[in-house]
Amino acid sequence: MLTELSSRLDLLEDILWTYCGVPIVMLLGLYLSIKSGFFQIRHLPTVFKTFLGFLRVRDSGQEKGGVHPLKAFFAAVGGCVGIGNIVGICTAVQLGGPGALFWIWMTAIAGMILKYSEVYLGLRYRVPNGSGGYNGGPMYFLQKAFNNTWVPKLVCILLCVYGVEVYQFSVISTSITGNLGINSYLVIGVLLALVIFAGSGGVRRVGSISSTSLPIFVVLYVGMGMWVLLNNLPALPGVVSQVFTSAFSGHAAVGGFVGAGVMSTMSYGIRRGCYTGDIGVGYASVIHSESSVQIPEKQASLAIFDIFLDTFIVCTTSLFLILTTGIWQEPIEAGMLVQLSLGEYFPYMHFFMPLFLFMLGYNTINAYFCVGLKCAEHLSPKYGRAVYYAYAVLALLIFSFMGTSQAQTVMAIAGVSLLIINGCGIFMLRHEISFDLASESRAREQEPLLSKVSLEQV
Repeated sequence: MLTELSSRLDLLEDILWTYCGVPIVMLLGLYLSIKSGFFQIRHLPTVFKTFLGFLRVRDSGQEKGGVHPLKAFFAAVGGCVGIGNIVGICTAVQLGGPGALFWIWMTAIAGMILKYSEVYLGLRYRVPNGSGGYNGGPMYFLQKAFNNTWVPKLVCILLCVYGVEVYQFSVISTSITGNLGINSYLVIGVLLALVIFAGSGGVRRVGSISSTSLPIFVVLYVGMGMWVLLNNLPALPGVVSQVFTSAFSGHAAVGGFVGAGVMSTMSYGIRRGCYTGDIGVGYASVIHSESSVQIPEKQASLAIFDIFLDTFIVCTTSLFLILTTGIWQEPIEAGMLVQLSLGEYFPYMHFFMPLFLFMLGYNTINAYFCVGLKCAEHLSPKYGRAVYYAYAVLALLIFSFMGTSQAQTVMAIAGVSLLIINGCGIFMLRHEISFDLASESRAREQEPLLSKVSLEQV
C-alpha cells in the first residue's frame, strides 16, 4: 500500500510540475523580467550595496516596529540555502543529466524577480501585530488579489505542511546516524528539541542562529569546492560544454546514468531549482515582512541576493563538484555524491559532511517551522500554535523512519501547489509591484532611526 501511495504521489508531482509549475516559473518570470526591464540583472550591483549598507545598521535587539533587516534576510536565506543545495540539487543531474544545471540557472534568473515580487507584496500589505512588529506574507496579499478568505486560508494550510521540513530532517538524522553511528532515537530527539527552541523564538531568534552559522558554512564549503575544481581544471571546459549542449539535446546513458530527453532535463532542472531557491512558496514573504525597513523595494531586493547566493554560488559549486569528478554517473544515493567528491581531496569527510548537513538543514527547518507557526496562529489565534507543535513532532518522527525520496516528494507537491496559487496572485497584482529601488534620501526620511556602527557589532 505504501509503495502504491508513493508511486501515485510521484505521478502527482510530475503532473503538477510539468503542466503548471514549470510554465508558471518560466512564463511569469519572463513576463515580469520584461516588464521590469530585467530589474534583477540591471540592479544586481545596487542590491549588493543595499546588503552592505544594512551591515552598518546596528542591531539593538529591540527595533521599534520589526526586526533588523539582516536578521530577516538571514532567517529567509537560512530556509533557502539548505540541504537542497548539496543533496536535493544533485538529483536534478542524476535524473536529467548535466544540462539540468543550465535550467537551474535559468530558473534562478526567473526566480529572482518572482521572489522579489512576492516579498514586495508581502511587505506592502503587511499589518502591525500586537507584539510591536508586523505580520505579512501571501495570506495577506492574496486577500487583495482574490477578494476572498478561502484562498489565503488554503495557502496558510499548505505553508503549515511545508513548514514541517520532513525531507531535510530525515536527511540530517540519517546522515548523523549513518556516519557517526549515534543512536537514531537520540539524534531525532535532540534535533526536535533544537528545532522547537529556535522556531518558538520567532524570526529574531531564527535570524540570529542563521547569521552566525551560514557565513561560516558558505566560506568553508565554497573554499573546499574551489580547491577540488582547481585540481580538476582540465575537465572544466568539457563539463561546461556538456551543461550547455545537453540542456537542448538531452543526454545519452553513461555509467550509472540511464539517459534523459530534453523535456526531462528541463523539468528536473526547473523543479529542483525552484525547490532549492524556494521560489513562489511564499515563506520568504512571511519572514521579510517582519523587517523594520519601511520601504518595500529595499527589503525585497535582498531576495535577489538570496537567490544569487543560493544558486550561483552554493548550488553551482555542488554540481560542478560532482560533474568534474565524474561522481554523478555512479548509481549511488544523492546524499553521498558531494561527500565522495570532497572525500577524494579532504580526509574525514564522513565526520565533516554530517556537520555540513546539520548546519544547513537546521537553519532551513528553523525558518520553515517559524513560518508554519505564524500561519497556524493566523488560522487559529487561540489553538493554532499548540496544534502545530503536535503536528510537527508527529510528522517529523514518522518521516524520520521513511525514505528521503518520499519526504522530498511530499515537500515538492506542497511547494508546487503554493507556487501555482502565489503565481496567480502575483500576476493579478502585477501592476502594484514597484521595481524602483528607493533612493537613499527617501530611505532616510521613512526608515526608523537606527544607529550605524562597525561590522563587528552586527
